[in-house]
Amino acid sequence: MPTSRNYKVLGVVPARLASVRLPEKMLADLHGTPLIAVTARSALASQAFDQVIVATDSQKIAEAVEKAGFTAILTDPDLPSGSARVAEIARQIEADVYVNIQGDEPLIDGEGLRRVADAFTDSSVEMATLSFPLLPEDEKNHNAVKLVLDAHSNALYFSRSLIPYPRNYDKFAPLKHLGVYGYRRATLLRLMQLPACDLEKIESLEQLRALYHGIKIRVLPAARDSIGVDTHADLERVRQELLKRRSSQS
Repeated sequence: MPTSRNYKVLGVVPARLASVRLPEKMLADLHGTPLIAVTARSALASQAFDQVIVATDSQKIAEAVEKAGFTAILTDPDLPSGSARVAEIARQIEADVYVNIQGDEPLIDGEGLRRVADAFTDSSVEMATLSFPLLPEDEKNHNAVKLVLDAHSNALYFSRSLIPYPRNYDKFAPLKHLGVYGYRRATLLRLMQLPACDLEKIESLEQLRALYHGIKIRVLPAARDSIGVDTHADLERVRQELLKRRSSQS
């Protein structure tokens, strides 16, 4: 558990049962453990949080999480986003900072989570997230979200397109966004009250709402990349990576 901070950080893992490309992926088996429970375990093992909670719309997910020894809270199934689920938890459980951890990223970078949680020692930080160098094969992948930064490591823009346009490619070092968000409580609740903007709708990226309304997002470098599980191929990659890690630890 973190001991050097003077503020409480809650890790929240939103988890919906419905998923289009990989049905009920949160319950997919990873060597005997549901995917969502592996994500919760990774989040807790990071030692970034005072507590980790899975916020779900599904009794099946809640039961699987609790059977694995973690805490789950049922949230309104009609909530439009993971951030809205985190906000619902924020209304129930008091903390200073809430970190939204994608439920389908069981290999999330623990060091990166600690960096996000620690970013709020700077009183000017309202939101924080992670980036990692973009792989060349992901330049045209619209699921790999790109971002550009200002001089103070705050996000200027996020896009599914390659940004900036690489006119001078030798000096181009694109970044990929890793979908972890930290929020101060007041910022999170305010953000959920703000209307969606056109940029958010066009790109289908909810973080653009924050930028549009003037909320700065501090971007920290992740220690390593993560694998989001959207397809059966992603699931198999995660299974193989978990086996490699077990072998290296034995």
